[in-house]
Amino acid sequence: MRNQDYIRLEEDYCARNYHPLPVVITKGEGVWVEDVEGKRYLDMLSAYSALNQGHRHPQIIKSLIEQANRLTLTSRAFHNDQLAPFSKLLSEITGQDQVLLMNSGAEAVETAVKLARRWGYLNKNVKPDQAEIIVCANNFHGRTITIISFSTEALYRDGFGPFTPGFKVIPYDDITALKQALNKNTVGFLVEPIQGEGGVIVPKDGYLKRAKEICQENRILFILDEIQTGLGRTGKLFCYEYEDAKPDVLILGKALGGGCVPVSAVLSSKEIMAAFVPGNHGSTFGGNPLACAVGKAAIRVILEEKLAENAFALGAYFQAELKKLNSPKVAEIRGKGLLIGVELSPEAVPARTYCERLLELGILAKDTHENVIRFAPPLLIKKEEINWALKRIAQVL
Repeated sequence: MRNQDYIRLEEDYCARNYHPLPVVITKGEGVWVEDVEGKRYLDMLSAYSALNQGHRHPQIIKSLIEQANRLTLTSRAFHNDQLAPFSKLLSEITGQDQVLLMNSGAEAVETAVKLARRWGYLNKNVKPDQAEIIVCANNFHGRTITIISFSTEALYRDGFGPFTPGFKVIPYDDITALKQALNKNTVGFLVEPIQGEGGVIVPKDGYLKRAKEICQENRILFILDEIQTGLGRTGKLFCYEYEDAKPDVLILGKALGGGCVPVSAVLSSKEIMAAFVPGNHGSTFGGNPLACAVGKAAIRVILEEKLAENAFALGAYFQAELKKLNSPKVAEIRGKGLLIGVELSPEAVPARTYCERLLELGILAKDTHENVIRFAPPLLIKKEEINWALKRIAQVL
């Protein structure tokens, strides 16, 4: 079967909640994938940063197979021998005391929301059902009912109400707005270090650090969603390290599963995590031994192969070379590490047209917000592979 045969079949049998580029991928290794017709592509999306370690990294696949041959699932009704070692490793690399493992990023965000609310009721004497969490316009934290309740993207909300109350939306990268939004019911500030889905929006230097200080001054939880920016993507192990803005609650996902299985985590102090007691939160698959074994391998690969350092160096090179193109179709190039957004000038949109042309030239990239092309290759990419891509990107831009 050819690409179009699979696409037609998918259109018949799959819900139309995505609009993929017209390619059907069947193989992947490192930064390269292959479609069903044998054409190779350089993956510059990395499954929205879930493939920081590349496709089918041998060390991760080895751990996956070894654990699958022993034990895959117990539920949390019982202990398993992978949960504690994985949690200990996560605690060590983040400097947080405790971990609560879930599956998807959206689940982890929901977990953090529940944590912040219950912490506020137990520790700030917020009246029942009055807790408020401050969030930012243009955010993306997932697609559950509660999460889209504080989204400002009309498409995510249209037809899905009624929505969950308890959220206050302020402009991103605006410290004054954060101060003004605070009140006695505020229990947390949930924010992305860089707004990835929002168009790779990078805040001003010092924004995260000052936001953390305000949270500390007002005894509210500083909650960072590093699902997309964490684990080396921006050139540091965690993006908040650029500003020494360690959060009270850290949310991880995507690359934590090494491109193999869904793994997400919420990390915090013992004092904050004490808001959870047996029975008031959980997940059948959260913390399963297969995911934990893969997660340990995923972290080891990032650390041992210095993928954050590679992202830092090659991200700076990639951005500099993109700017040298000096294309009139480009309004701005921004990002950190290997999370880069190319914003098109108003007359050049839509960005999808450029992604379709890149696809023809052997590059997988994805548009976001109609006017931004996002480049986020696996972190083990080499300079010569970036140069290969740059020649083709130049043809399109």
